[in-house]
Amino acid sequence: MDTIPYTIVSAPHQPELQGLWEGPAWRHVPAVDIANFRPESSAHRPLTQCKMLYSPGALYGLFRVQDRYVRCVHTTFQSDVYEDSCVEFFVQPKAQCGYFNFEFNGGGTMLASYVTDPTRVGGRIKTCIPLACDEDSQIRRYHSLPQRVEPEITDEVVWFLEFAIPLAVLENYVGPIGDVRGQVWRANFHKCGDDTSHPHWATWAPVDELNFHVPASFGSIRFKDPQRNN
Repeated sequence: MDTIPYTIVSAPHQPELQGLWEGPAWRHVPAVDIANFRPESSAHRPLTQCKMLYSPGALYGLFRVQDRYVRCVHTTFQSDVYEDSCVEFFVQPKAQCGYFNFEFNGGGTMLASYVTDPTRVGGRIKTCIPLACDEDSQIRRYHSLPQRVEPEITDEVVWFLEFAIPLAVLENYVGPIGDVRGQVWRANFHKCGDDTSHPHWATWAPVDELNFHVPASFGSIRFKDPQRNN
């Protein structure tokens, strides 16, 4: 069964980037549930949701994770944050182009690339362009956890990761995007923790294997046009 498309509404005002799940910008925004766990996962099933908004120049996202066994040891841009307690947003703005993987550990460190061939070679993606350091600095984040969490937090904790991605960063790779109102993109949302004591892998749109880099499995995200009923 296909995943029900997620509708992204226009931001009433710029989100505060303070992790305010019930704050003025986010209170009435619907969330996606990242609840399709791969069978390779441990028994740990963190409750994970994400809300998204857009403005003429940016995409905004806010993850909320009700978690345990939380660990964050990667603190350098483009390090392997998926090994930590991690949330991810993969997005393909144009069908004829590649997609982006934005991966954030709970401490706010990001791994991000533009992927044009996700074939695995030696466990790595075959063809991708890592985002540059200046693009990392343009993607603003809020994280409720410390940058480094070690030893692991074994008690229950709720943590938030909020981001703002300028559309200009995407356009550096896919060309002009134009007015996103009414557009339909492909995307997926993930939660993982490869090297935590209780590893797990969950997605919004289901994947048929333990591999998040499968754009054919992405769901649809639609940017609501306030002037139209879509």
